[in-house]
Amino acid sequence: MAEVAQRRGLPAQLTVLGHPLGLANLFSIELWERFSFYGMLTILGYYLYYTSGAGGLELPKSTATGIVGAYGGLVYLSTVLGGWVADRLLGMERIVFYGGVAVAMGHTALAILPGLTGVAVGLVLIALGSGALKANATSLLGTFYDENNPRRDSGFTLFYLGINLGAFIGPIVAGLLQSRLGFHYGFGAAALGMAIGLAQYALFRRNLGGHGRTVPNPLPRSARWRVGVGAIGVIGLTTGAVATGLVRLTNLSQVTTGVICIASVAYFAVMLTSRKVDAIERTRVRAFIPLFIATAVFCSLFQQISTVLAVYSDERMDRSIFGWTAPPSWVGSIEPVWVILLSPLFALMWARLGRRAPTTPRKFAYGVIGMGLAFLLFITMAGTTGRVVPALVVVAILAVFAASELMISPTGLAVTTQLAPRAFRAQMVALYFLSVGLGTAMSGVLARYYDPAHESVYFGGLGAVAIAVGLVIWAIAPRISRLMEGVY
Repeated sequence: MAEVAQRRGLPAQLTVLGHPLGLANLFSIELWERFSFYGMLTILGYYLYYTSGAGGLELPKSTATGIVGAYGGLVYLSTVLGGWVADRLLGMERIVFYGGVAVAMGHTALAILPGLTGVAVGLVLIALGSGALKANATSLLGTFYDENNPRRDSGFTLFYLGINLGAFIGPIVAGLLQSRLGFHYGFGAAALGMAIGLAQYALFRRNLGGHGRTVPNPLPRSARWRVGVGAIGVIGLTTGAVATGLVRLTNLSQVTTGVICIASVAYFAVMLTSRKVDAIERTRVRAFIPLFIATAVFCSLFQQISTVLAVYSDERMDRSIFGWTAPPSWVGSIEPVWVILLSPLFALMWARLGRRAPTTPRKFAYGVIGMGLAFLLFITMAGTTGRVVPALVVVAILAVFAASELMISPTGLAVTTQLAPRAFRAQMVALYFLSVGLGTAMSGVLARYYDPAHESVYFGGLGAVAIAVGLVIWAIAPRISRLMEGVY
């Protein structure tokens, strides 16, 4: 019966919501991974630039925001490695588990190792682990639905709800612990959260129904030695670049942006020239290029929640609540609250509209335009000095962030699995995350130019560019839809 149901485009195992049972397990591990990721990320910048008396490392503020942006970019860059290992060596399901182990170890390192040593060891482990987990959890969810199953977008939106539940709770818990007990207690909470998610995933792996266990494009044993040599070469080059000063803390976000650009071009070239990609799949990959660009532009603004808006919350926002001042890191929880509230409405809206909903390219266009408008709204508070921006103003602006995100992010995850060539399923999702990584790294580059004295220029300029890009995507949306070859 399960096989018959799948051939008809229905989930093989149903929950009360009409989705495969494995969705609940992936929902949960993503919730805890995002709890740990955002809980740590929202206090990381403060840890880097606060004074030693406040428990920080006293780095320059521009360097700190650059590191945060570069780290986010490296997380998404590592999805390429995670996708490749899944497609060629171990399969998606195993990589989700191993990635969770690495993330837990990384947060533990941040919690117990002092200074920049703990930062370096912890962030490398978390970047590798999150990269492995993120791309493959999304790809694994995609295998639960047939290509044209109408429940696909709804399922991915519910999955995205789990991500944002974690993103909401993490900064609150980590921020409270950091403000009352110290930074390392906040990092420890992130480690504990990931350990809980990993334990639950291991306990209920059987609910995945064997999905993601096969290796779609196995690497021949004769080629494995070349991979080992290549890995040693990359490690050697990275070590040399750091040792010679070519890569420094002050230029890490710029270097990361450049590396992600090169990796993205290389990935598109490989897929478009591979003999394992047929003509229809190649056309779909070409359709993905403008969506890739739109996502990168969107994320270069959106991911400033962890860079510019973290500083904005610390220095410009009035965080008083009935005489009590909330931790500045709580700004990271505001946008996920809106996503949690709006996600069911968007899921219901897409399900009700069905084929009458905007096409995927149009959703991307609306998301980028909305993000530009959100940045323009910050101009209303430009020109004031000190910590005077009312919290309600920021809350309202972040509602526009959330609506824009719901146009792009769940839709992007869903359409990527649909456009992916069979031989590159996990790696195509990694390519989508590269667009997010490119935007995230760019958020660190752009944050270096933020100056409270010239806020109208900063927010206005970036908002106008985003709106222009969104209008271009909207104009060429019909052509993109044709190239998608039957994918709506």
